[in-house]
Amino acid sequence: MKLSATLSALAIAGSCLAQNPAISAIYTPDPAPYVHGDKVYLFVDHDEDDATYFLMKDWLVFSSEDMVNWQYLGAQVNTATFKWAKQGDRAWAAQAVEHKGKWYWYLCCNTDDGKDALCVAVADSPTGPWRDAIGGPLATGFGFIDPTVFIDDDGKPYLFWGNKGFWYGELNDDMISFKNGYKEVPGYTDPKSFGTLQSKMDWSIGKEREMTQYEEGPWVTKRNGIYYAVYPAGGVPEYMAYSTAPSVHGPWTFKGRIMDEAENSFTIHGGNIHFKGHDYMFYHNGALPNGGGFKRSTAIEEFKFNADGSIPFIPFTKDGVKPVGSLDPYKTVEAETMSQSWGVKLDRMAGAKHYVTSIHNGDWTKVRNVDLGSEAPKEITVEVLNVKNPGVIEFYADAISGKPFARIEVDGSKNIISHPIEKAPTGKHDVYILFRGGDEQLFDFDWWKLGR
Repeated sequence: MKLSATLSALAIAGSCLAQNPAISAIYTPDPAPYVHGDKVYLFVDHDEDDATYFLMKDWLVFSSEDMVNWQYLGAQVNTATFKWAKQGDRAWAAQAVEHKGKWYWYLCCNTDDGKDALCVAVADSPTGPWRDAIGGPLATGFGFIDPTVFIDDDGKPYLFWGNKGFWYGELNDDMISFKNGYKEVPGYTDPKSFGTLQSKMDWSIGKEREMTQYEEGPWVTKRNGIYYAVYPAGGVPEYMAYSTAPSVHGPWTFKGRIMDEAENSFTIHGGNIHFKGHDYMFYHNGALPNGGGFKRSTAIEEFKFNADGSIPFIPFTKDGVKPVGSLDPYKTVEAETMSQSWGVKLDRMAGAKHYVTSIHNGDWTKVRNVDLGSEAPKEITVEVLNVKNPGVIEFYADAISGKPFARIEVDGSKNIISHPIEKAPTGKHDVYILFRGGDEQLFDFDWWKLGR
């Protein structure tokens, strides 16, 4: 057993109380949250671990019922989903929505001949299976990236998108075609609508023109009759700004900065949701270990609209957001549900079954606000997969210190392992799951569950 690795992980676990970034087992840029019932689904793209530029091959899905514990739902779509697209790269920002029982994921990639393209995947649920809804691009053009989908109160769906240009169009009810084509967002070049920048080259038209603060990555919502467009602004490095309008067709009015430039990232991208009585702004930064401008991670801040409907300036925090629910450990808890982690990775598969992988000595995961109840658990059961080397899984309450309240030895003889618990706490606690073993990779971790 490599003691130095364990001691290092323990020190990090003991001091790491931050909730931002919200997901630490994989890079998750361009977060696109979507509230559906009592869950938030989070659709993201994915920066590769070895990226030195934008290297992005697939899109991922997560979900949460409490805003702090995020369950990984898989790499459900990749560039191979679109046979006509450039393969193995350019899986850039995207957003999904449910409409009349179907899920539509609006993404951007490249055509084989290098054009920016909007594409659509469709599925019966966020966990797929997803397929190419059209068999070709929805639209192509220079700067045709970063789509955001918005369904108005009257049921009419709209798609907005664009980098160094801002376009929109009403979608037909099939969600995969435009009703009357698309056009530039009214006021895109008007400083009163999107803020003054300076005269710059607009490559979409091949000449200079007066440009506005709008840069890319729009996020369109509606609240109390006011339409909001939140977007990265000001060129590079980007900050977050917004404009409002009385109609989805404008006129838009620039309202200014709401977030500064992201930590260790020259881009910022995200959007806001209302969930369980709270308002949240999602964005990305480069704050994870080894993170940066090409290795970005989702972060979340809570905010409150001002009385006049304006969005206040939202400072960045390490603490992130507080839980709005608790986790029930007496139901099966997927191992890929976590609020933080160290060292571990997630599988890169589609489908419904997922697990934590690349587990080594000293790695750990954490789940927050676990409700152990008034009666202490008496048993713990786990399932492991692909055992490569023996090891131990230990469960701690609130910090990796002292004696674990549960301990499972993994020797490869069976995948589902149960063990009695002699003494465990009651009430609500954060739970750390620590892995111990030798110097090599140990096993994959599928799920865990407590029993009374």
